[in-house]
Amino acid sequence: MTLNNSWKTAIIAVSASVATIAGYRAFDGYKNDVIINEAGGKSNASLVNYTGIPAGQPGDFTYAAGVSAPAVVHIKAKTTRTVRQMPSIFDQFFGMDDDVFGGPRTQNQESSGSGVIISEDGYIVTNNHVVEGASELEVVTYNKRAYTATVIGTDPSTDIAVIKIEEKRLPAITFGNSDEVKVGEWVLAVGNPFNLESTVTAGIISAIGRNINILGQNKQGRGQQQAQKQDSPIESFIQTDAAVNPGNSGGALVNLSGNLIGINTAIASPNGAYAGYAFAVPSSIVKKVSTDLIKFGNVQRGFIGLAPVELNNKNAKEFDSDLDEGIYVAEVPDDGAAKDAGIKKGDVITKVDGIETKSEPKFRELIGRKRPGEKAVLTINRDGKVKDYTVTLRNNKGGEGIVKKDPELASAFGKLGIELEDISSKNKEKIGLRNGVRISDIREDGFFAQNTNIEAGFIITRVGNARVNSVKEVKDQINQAKKNGEEGVLICGVYEGSTSRNYCVGIPVE
Repeated sequence: MTLNNSWKTAIIAVSASVATIAGYRAFDGYKNDVIINEAGGKSNASLVNYTGIPAGQPGDFTYAAGVSAPAVVHIKAKTTRTVRQMPSIFDQFFGMDDDVFGGPRTQNQESSGSGVIISEDGYIVTNNHVVEGASELEVVTYNKRAYTATVIGTDPSTDIAVIKIEEKRLPAITFGNSDEVKVGEWVLAVGNPFNLESTVTAGIISAIGRNINILGQNKQGRGQQQAQKQDSPIESFIQTDAAVNPGNSGGALVNLSGNLIGINTAIASPNGAYAGYAFAVPSSIVKKVSTDLIKFGNVQRGFIGLAPVELNNKNAKEFDSDLDEGIYVAEVPDDGAAKDAGIKKGDVITKVDGIETKSEPKFRELIGRKRPGEKAVLTINRDGKVKDYTVTLRNNKGGEGIVKKDPELASAFGKLGIELEDISSKNKEKIGLRNGVRISDIREDGFFAQNTNIEAGFIITRVGNARVNSVKEVKDQINQAKKNGEEGVLICGVYEGSTSRNYCVGIPVE
């Protein structure tokens, strides 16, 4: 993967290897409200300027480091992967079926990253890729205390995850307003690079609203139709030249008041180590995603129902637009929220909720902060006339309500992230199979998407040593393996029309 041909550099997700403070009640109406801290008013950079140096120039970073470092933790992730085992000559000699590769075996791996405490009672935000697939998570706090953590929820489309430790009166970070950050502003990155705990580095904001096309990579090769069913990645990164290395993932990017303005997520590098470019998810997205994960167990994405295209002086001529800045509305589906609000193809969006919107990543970020049922005010330029339109966002099912998390997703089968469909006897005969169940879709956040190359259309013929012939039989075999205390089980199958022998993959069932 490269950012572009001229950069010749790989984009690598960093592997899991005082203002007035106001309390923010994230979950009004719920018994277990989680309180996070937000900075009141605009950040005041002069707070760290104890040396008499004019504000805005390098000064004393000790205040920002002192208030933010205690809220940053070290996350150690242990991963147990179940892999297939090739048959020995003895298996073949004794007549083992040629489409079964023997029993599964496990491989243990360890990696590390960072996290940020966002509430006094133990909620911690980090990157999805830090905790992805982990069978055990250990959190080490600033004062060297170790805890076992549980995963509350993950969102691959923003690479954000929330975990929790059981403790009280923890030093929670204060959220800053990422909309107020400016290019050239001084920032600190706090994390645990290369297992060096509580490391602080300084730099400046190099760019904002940066799209590096990293979060959508796992959709490549899975087909256009499947990709369209998933939530589009939201990439509107804050770019900084503060040194960020493997292990910094999930750590804090803070301003000179020590307020969180981003979660460090990725670097651009030719060799896997810091080379001058680092990227952080803005705190506005972090706050929205983390509160959704804690409150609902999944992210409540609001859909606006239009196809946005960032205008420039080249494509403005192609679209016959009088404007060469803003978001061009290339398509408005008939059943979408934008259509009902009066938005038309050819309109140019210049603002969202009063915030100037010139880039597509920024537009997606502003909409991505909202839930279904919430409203977005779009400032539209139509044939030179400017007017505000209010759009009520919808969920991915077309309604305006909150979409509850399916309880089955927490089961051993649900964690695989696949949808199945039965195959009729006639079609099985046509394919040339005695039995089988087809994978009709693969979710972005499941085991299959993140750990295998299997695509939709794959036909499962066996789960363990049992032949399967219905969706129910597949689910029952996987969930039964979990009840039996097994760590993993083999799933074997074929693609329709393939002449090669069955392909098997080991899946975890913990």
